[in-house]
Amino acid sequence: MLIPVILITSFIVFFIINLAPGDVVAQLTGGDATQEEIAQVRAQLGLDQPILIRYIKYLGGLLHGDLGTSYVTGRSVYASYMEKLPATLQLALASIFVSILISIPLGISSAVHQGSIRDNVGMVAALLGLSMPNFWLGLLLIIVFALNLGWLPSGGSDGFKSIILPAITVGTGLTAMLTRTTRSSMLDVIRQDYLRTARAKGVPERLVIRKHALKNALIPVITVIGTQLGSCLGGAILTETVFSWPGVGRLILDAVNSRDIPMVTGCIVLKTITISIILLIVDLLYAVVDPRIRAQYSKGGK
Repeated sequence: MLIPVILITSFIVFFIINLAPGDVVAQLTGGDATQEEIAQVRAQLGLDQPILIRYIKYLGGLLHGDLGTSYVTGRSVYASYMEKLPATLQLALASIFVSILISIPLGISSAVHQGSIRDNVGMVAALLGLSMPNFWLGLLLIIVFALNLGWLPSGGSDGFKSIILPAITVGTGLTAMLTRTTRSSMLDVIRQDYLRTARAKGVPERLVIRKHALKNALIPVITVIGTQLGSCLGGAILTETVFSWPGVGRLILDAVNSRDIPMVTGCIVLKTITISIILLIVDLLYAVVDPRIRAQYSKGGK
């Protein structure tokens, strides 16, 4: 399904960015350019042709691995994207780590103590994380830890300290869904007969939860983590903007503001490919975690 998804995505993005108000040629040539100069630049970029013809030509290049060249910088879209990807990858992994560090223990605790004060507090905390806009939380963290306390930098990507506030900002937003998914999945598992049997054999409760219950509850959790990782790798636009993080999100935002059609379309296509690959890896992890799924693959192979 990767190929049709890429084709549909590129089609939608290409047409939407072309229909957006503003003229990229006017931005490139400046206010002093003559009509002849504007027409010349438009012809050089191929913008004097019908939109459908331009898309067909873009699609022809895409099928050969050519994502085009930026109108603004003149650089290859692929090279520009790959230059920004490491910073986004660092932020994505750090954010997922923060989310897992908070969500998994909180979700397990809420499920084990269902209906208790601990459960209610955990769900309220998850709801707060979901309700707070990333840009607001990011600005709040900057005010407290960068301006008032001076413990951490307010932006940029200079060293380990620079990633802490952006990772907390993105990770907190991811925590809510992962906590609720972990809790719900654990509630479905902890009532199963095989766990009662393990308890009856004298297996300690902590071991029952960690070794038996959690392992069998991981399928939905892995799905959410994989989806969130794919989204983060696409670029956290608001967070990267607030913290001046030089990632893919800011690259896409700058391209949208300048109506850089090849850059926007190419970045979205690469983001689509990244998310598809992550989801494929998640599907393969199902077989690693769940022996029943692994057995289905084995039967299918035979």
